[in-house]
Amino acid sequence: MEIAHFLFGIFGNASALFLFLSPVITFKRIICNKSTEKFSGIPYVMTLLNCLLSAWYGLPFVSPNNILVSTVNGAGAVIEIIYVFIFIILAPKKEKAKIIGLFAFVLTVFAAVVFISLFALHGNSRKLFCGFAASIFSIIMYGSPLSIMRLVIKTKSTEFMPFFLSLFVFLCGTSWFIFGLLGRDPFVAVPNGVGSALGTMQLILYFIYHDKKGATKNQTQTEEESMEMGQQQGKQSNNTNGTTQG
Repeated sequence: MEIAHFLFGIFGNASALFLFLSPVITFKRIICNKSTEKFSGIPYVMTLLNCLLSAWYGLPFVSPNNILVSTVNGAGAVIEIIYVFIFIILAPKKEKAKIIGLFAFVLTVFAAVVFISLFALHGNSRKLFCGFAASIFSIIMYGSPLSIMRLVIKTKSTEFMPFFLSLFVFLCGTSWFIFGLLGRDPFVAVPNGVGSALGTMQLILYFIYHDKKGATKNQTQTEEESMEMGQQQGKQSNNTNGTTQG
C-alpha cells in the first residue's frame, strides 16, 4: 500500500507539472498577439492560491507523509506567478484590475493561513485548519474553468478551452484523488475527486464541440460564395436582358 501511495504521488507530481506547463502554448499566443483576447485569467490566480496553500499543507510540521504535495505545488506556485504577471501586463484595463484585485486577495488569504497556523494552532488542529483551507480553494481552482465551459456551450467552440489543459486537469485530479484515498487523507482526496469529475466534463465538451468551429466557418464561407454566385447570376441576367432589349 505504501509503495502504491508513493507511486501515485510521483505520477501526481508529473501530471501536475504538465498541468502547470500546459498553458505555455496559450501564453505564447498571448505574448505574440500582445493581448489576452477572451482568455480568462481567473483560473491562473486561483491555481496560484491552491498551489500556495497545498504546498503549505504538505510540509512535515503541518501534515506528515505529504512532502510530495509540497514539492510539486511549490514549483506550481512559481509557474503560476509568471502567468499571472503576464496577464496583468497584457490584459485590458478592466480585466487587469480584476486580476490585480484577485492577486491581492490570494496573497492576503495565504498570509492569513500561514500566520494563524503558525501562531494560533498546533498539532492536529493545525493540520485540520490548513487542510480545510487547501481543500476549499482547491475546489474553487478546479471550478474556475466553469465560466469557460459555459462559453464553450454558448459559442459551440473550444477555441478558448485548450485541450491539454483539460486533459491534465483530469489526469492530475484523478492521480491525486487516488493518492489521497491510499493515504486516507480526505483533504487531498475530496478536492481532487471534484477536479477529476470536472476534468472529465471538460473533455466531454471538447469532444462534442472541437469540430464545430470549423463547420461554422465552412458554412459561412459556403453561404458567402452562394450569395456572390447569386449576385453574379443576377448581373449576368440583367446584362442579357439589356442586350436583348437593345
